[in-house]
Amino acid sequence: MYAAPLAEKIRPKNLNEIVGQTHILGENKPLRRIIESGRLVNMIFYGPPGIGKTTVARIIADNAGITMRKLNGTSAGTADIKSVIAETGGFDGLNGVLLYLDEIQYLNKKQQQSLLEFIENGQITLIASTTENPYFKVYGAILSRCTIFEFKPVSPDEIIPSIKRAFDIAAEFDDTKPELEDGVLEAIAYGCGGDVRKSVNTAETCILSGEHKNGNVYVSLALAKTLAQRSSMRYDRDGDEHYDILSAFQKSIRGSDENAALHYAARLFEAGDLLSVCRRLAVIAAEDIGLAYPMCLPIVKSCIDSALELGLPEARIPLADAIILLCTAPKSNSGVCAVDAAIADVQTGNFGDIPIDLRDSHYPGAKTLGRGTGYKYPHDYPNHYTEQQYLPDGIKNHIYYNFGDNKTESAAKLYRDKIRGCPRGADSR
Repeated sequence: MYAAPLAEKIRPKNLNEIVGQTHILGENKPLRRIIESGRLVNMIFYGPPGIGKTTVARIIADNAGITMRKLNGTSAGTADIKSVIAETGGFDGLNGVLLYLDEIQYLNKKQQQSLLEFIENGQITLIASTTENPYFKVYGAILSRCTIFEFKPVSPDEIIPSIKRAFDIAAEFDDTKPELEDGVLEAIAYGCGGDVRKSVNTAETCILSGEHKNGNVYVSLALAKTLAQRSSMRYDRDGDEHYDILSAFQKSIRGSDENAALHYAARLFEAGDLLSVCRRLAVIAAEDIGLAYPMCLPIVKSCIDSALELGLPEARIPLADAIILLCTAPKSNSGVCAVDAAIADVQTGNFGDIPIDLRDSHYPGAKTLGRGTGYKYPHDYPNHYTEQQYLPDGIKNHIYYNFGDNKTESAAKLYRDKIRGCPRGADSR
């Protein structure tokens, strides 16, 4: 006989005991309405671990009076799925079977497709859970038959009552009375990053490792912090959290918010992901600052080079300088917009032959073919400029680049207008 973890022993038995998820389980919210109706639909629960997905599935099965079978995608195979399907023909499956498929993203396409026939005829009601974005990890045929509900990390304030209850129950099992130093509950709640299960198990570990005296167990703040430390970091270099942090990082710099940008950089530093920060900073310098401050890119490149030579933790220093520089620099996306517009023309075939005067003439016979004939060498003219057509005939009037309204690009436009002989205020584009 094995001893179940405390989180399993105190698992909620009804919706009112669920911590968090009020956006889908609160009064008159959609998932609560479905559960209270007693009717089952195929669903996918998406969210980080330890926040109630399995518990809600069990409550749904109990409320509907239906047999629940649980499989885990990390270990289940086609034979396990067939075994569950076989139950639908037996006594336990008279009302159908609820299959709770945890970590569905680990099943391959064939394994997932083996469920389709039985989902459609109602023999099986599928509730699948995944910690990864189902739109990337679950096959379309399954997605189209399921309603997706996103479960979110639970706030520290919501977790604290569960931690207190966990301490009380854990102490009862050990026949002790817990004495908690001020701040213990908060340290665990904030340290476990919205994971209720982890918070409860941390409380149990505190009871086991606390100082026992005269039938009491004393849990210090230092002990709680030690057991909960770094637990709040949710990070997977190939998962949603990685790309969400990088997206927030770039958008914060683009929005000139150095405090937010430093926050997201700190998350990446703490996860040891130095390379992602460096690569994203190089992109941002060109994409979001660009021609408004052309020297920004070589400065950022210098900071990146220093960071890669230093490694973490020292790498954070030059990268912090680069982040603050990018946040406080003037912004322009005229360069990326220009090249993307040009690429769009190429991809759609919206172009023509290169003008004959621009073609290569450095080979025998080129002149016979007319290559390079009529080309005007700009350096032979005043201001090193003379008007001539460079784009193919079909797109000769296309404009890809529009000068930004920053100081640097405005000065460049004034210079260009001057050499082209445009009157002040005229549009030379």
